[in-house]
Amino acid sequence: MTDTIFALASAPGRAGVAVIRVSGPGAGGALRRLSDGAVPSPRYAAYRRLRDPWSGAVIDEALVLWFPGPASFTGEDVAEFHLHGGRAVIAALIDALYNCPGLRPAEPGEFTRRAFENGKLDLTAAEGLADLVNAETEGQRRQALRQMQGELGRLYDRWREGLVGALAQAEAAIDFPDEDLPAGLEDVVRGRLAEILGEISQHLADNRRGERLRDGFSIALIGAPNTGKSSLLNWLAQRDAAIVSATAGTTRDIIEVQLDLGGYPVLVADTAGLRTAQDEIEAEGVRRALDRAGAADLRIALFDATAWPDFDLETTRLIDDDTIPVINKTDLRSIDPEVRIGGRAAQCLSVRSGNGLPAFLDQVTDAVAERLGGGTALPLTRARHRHALEECLDALGRTQAAALSELAVEDLRLAVTALGRITGRIDVEDLLDRIFRDFCIGK
Repeated sequence: MTDTIFALASAPGRAGVAVIRVSGPGAGGALRRLSDGAVPSPRYAAYRRLRDPWSGAVIDEALVLWFPGPASFTGEDVAEFHLHGGRAVIAALIDALYNCPGLRPAEPGEFTRRAFENGKLDLTAAEGLADLVNAETEGQRRQALRQMQGELGRLYDRWREGLVGALAQAEAAIDFPDEDLPAGLEDVVRGRLAEILGEISQHLADNRRGERLRDGFSIALIGAPNTGKSSLLNWLAQRDAAIVSATAGTTRDIIEVQLDLGGYPVLVADTAGLRTAQDEIEAEGVRRALDRAGAADLRIALFDATAWPDFDLETTRLIDDDTIPVINKTDLRSIDPEVRIGGRAAQCLSVRSGNGLPAFLDQVTDAVAERLGGGTALPLTRARHRHALEECLDALGRTQAAALSELAVEDLRLAVTALGRITGRIDVEDLLDRIFRDFCIGK
């Protein structure tokens, strides 16, 4: 934290403008050495001619900005150079910063790490920032922005504050039984714990909505050979992602494409046709197809209209509430639009003619939105959060069932620690502050 670090803050490669950021106690000195002038007013852009501090050669004409700590992203003194984005220009300024005493290149994520260490953001906000940088769809952007702005952190801090208060009261009741403590303290503590336990349980019961939005929603195309799975994949991808042939069994392995459906990230997988395998390779393809179908968030089961009414039972057995039955090749044979397969309404279409495809896409998009976009509360976004909350929940359950107050307090302390790990706030001083603030101990 005593070093001054620098790095390219914009994307590498040629661009109209590149941004190089410097953070640490030497940021102001580096700005003065390179920019032929005094440090500009805080948070105002100033035009400067940048020079190599050793040779005096002009590097570029650029804008510089000065963010004195703690009012900066990292909480330290920060300087930014907004220069032309040519590779040679960037390399020249990086070399000049190397030559400034006390400066070194930043490690991956070190600017955000310093922001966390200086209390500018908690771990959930830092993770939200990383997700925002990596967001590829509108749904991912919205979720990441809310997390970066501290919505998850405030929720977890509120629960943690409630548990710390309950722990302080429980500790005081054990350690200072002769003091003038509030009446009915034990009932108050139990009521508070039950309320927080219920909120955490509800938060966990989100069907992994936030994690699926962050990582991508999985859809598997399943069905017998030659039902049009690969053709449908190519139509969804708007390119020839899979080989299409009249020969049954062309697809042997899983082919995946990434899509943006209604602002949500979707990974669509074309799988091998489900049938009795003709050889060892096809048998492995069928096994992988069944595995992917079982792991998918949504399945699209394709059937051949020309085979009606003798649809294959292998695919029909896989239909459930997370499956959309689709009858393809309706250009070759007309099918009753009210037909049901596996007890569910089937979507009739023809990939070749395009008939029914817009309605099918709307149905899939609605199904994805229903599973990922429900609710107004920000959901869990990482397995790390889920594991910590499950630990907290288990500890609270043991607290309520503990026969001895001392055991209940220890489990309550574990619950507080588990919550603190999510945001990165674990401090025994919080407990001491609450004990000495809320009770007249040692009067």
